[in-house]
Amino acid sequence: MDPEQLTSHLPPDDAPSQPSAEYFSWDYRLQLIGFGFAFYTAIFLLSHLLSAALSRTYSSLLNKEKVFWNLAATRAAFGIQSTVAGLRTLTEDSVLTRDRVRGQEDWSWFHVLTATGFFLFENVALHASNVVFWSFDLPLATHHLFALLGYAGAVVWDSLGHFLPMVTLLLEMSTPFTCISWMLLKAGWARTLFWRANQWVMIHMFHCRMVLTYYMWYVSLTHWKELITHLALPQLLLFFPGLALLTFILNPLWTHKKTMQLLNPVDWNFENKQVPVNGSTQDQSKVSVKPHAS
Repeated sequence: MDPEQLTSHLPPDDAPSQPSAEYFSWDYRLQLIGFGFAFYTAIFLLSHLLSAALSRTYSSLLNKEKVFWNLAATRAAFGIQSTVAGLRTLTEDSVLTRDRVRGQEDWSWFHVLTATGFFLFENVALHASNVVFWSFDLPLATHHLFALLGYAGAVVWDSLGHFLPMVTLLLEMSTPFTCISWMLLKAGWARTLFWRANQWVMIHMFHCRMVLTYYMWYVSLTHWKELITHLALPQLLLFFPGLALLTFILNPLWTHKKTMQLLNPVDWNFENKQVPVNGSTQDQSKVSVKPHAS
């Protein structure tokens, strides 16, 4: 096949940055997307192997809970990568900050492509779990689909700058603390000082998420003319409804739930499930609440 057919269009000459040409090769892009998928699949499997060997709590879980446990650990690992990428974007004087609509760099391309691989893994894992356990959560599936389509769109319509995609990744800052919270909850540590301290930090991270979405609206509105000029229509139709959903529904809801969980430690992810507390068990709230991935 002609190599030119495997190469996306390079940035226009007036673009503020010129990332390496390899990032506009579809072969290289697919390799990095595949790397992201394989890496986080390996984290999922490693979590299972280590937890099965070292954790008595893990061995006592139902199979569906074990899947959730390993997904939580995988999301925490991705949350660390995302936090590093997002903080670098906000604190470093880079092409991304100088041109928030079209700026791109090699490192931002790496994060966009590997994040696409991660979100592909999340969707595969979610739907495989749904098939195996005969369950389906429409809000969670929609949330994951928005993420995958958003980052896949940044790969396909590659004239878009990476400032907003990198800041969006910073929303994953809460996932390591959510992972710790749920694992300690299942282990019966919900009344310990460490669990409460982690819960306080996690709640603070959810407040930071809310502030971050307000900032994303500010950036979008102050660069509105450039966005509608350079952003493809499918991306506009994904980004703004998704940002509105996060700003006005999901972030406030999750922040409220995590705050209430500090006062009343229950496992909302699995209805009517008893939660061990310091060696005993505590009846879980009878209110049905859907699980979420944050």
